[in-house]
Amino acid sequence: MPANPHPVDIYVGSRVRLRRTLKGMSQQKLAAALGLTFQQIQKYERGTNRIGASRLFELSEILDVPTSFFFDGLNVPSADKAAPAGLSDVPQRSYEADQFSKREILELVRAYDRIGDPDVRDRVFAMVKAISAFTNSEESID
Repeated sequence: MPANPHPVDIYVGSRVRLRRTLKGMSQQKLAAALGLTFQQIQKYERGTNRIGASRLFELSEILDVPTSFFFDGLNVPSADKAAPAGLSDVPQRSYEADQFSKREILELVRAYDRIGDPDVRDRVFAMVKAISAFTNSEESID
């Protein structure tokens, strides 16, 4: 493996960490589910070790997301343009990942995820959106 991880491996690893954290799962628990050590999970999350296709599929099953989740938001050049060396426009760390690392947001997402009744979930979601819209419109008035 090269000394510097590939930017795509770093990005995919950060998405694994994001989803694992959102689910409230430790590296140890994820490692056990995959039959690995937690150090291997650390290497995946840092992008130091590449994640093979079958392992990515297993991760998607365990973390309850489609495999495409790990690539969502990845900015790569279109096929008709030559890719720059190292895919320099691949984000090293996205704003989304920074936002989801905040403890308060994680707790909110976990609590929301535990709501079993779909109708209640829909109402909570609508309420939060309405409060957000109301708060944002008041801020713009000031």
